[in-house]
Amino acid sequence: MTTKTIFSQILEGEIPCNEVYSDEYCLAFRDIEPQAPVHILIIPRKPIASLIEAEEKDTDLLGHLLLVAAKVAKQEHLSSWRTIINTGSEAGQTVFHLHLHLLGGRSLQWPPG
Repeated sequence: MTTKTIFSQILEGEIPCNEVYSDEYCLAFRDIEPQAPVHILIIPRKPIASLIEAEEKDTDLLGHLLLVAAKVAKQEHLSSWRTIINTGSEAGQTVFHLHLHLLGGRSLQWPPG
């Protein structure tokens, strides 16, 4: 990924975030336009534009992101939650740096939309 995104600026410390979790592989922070009482974004430190660009060598990283989502959900005292990965603009991806949405704290309807 060569384009600088808001997420790469957050990772570089150029833009502040409300951090809830950080490790050597990813960063989790509260969404500035939450769609639920708990809406946290989990982004890898490795710049991958979207899930479609992930490679076999990213398998451990992708699994780690899901485990971090579960860890953060428990940290937020959620007993149920939704994780979402939008891939491509038609699916609602607006920032082209792979990220997971962690949503919870209210009843979530299906289909989402």
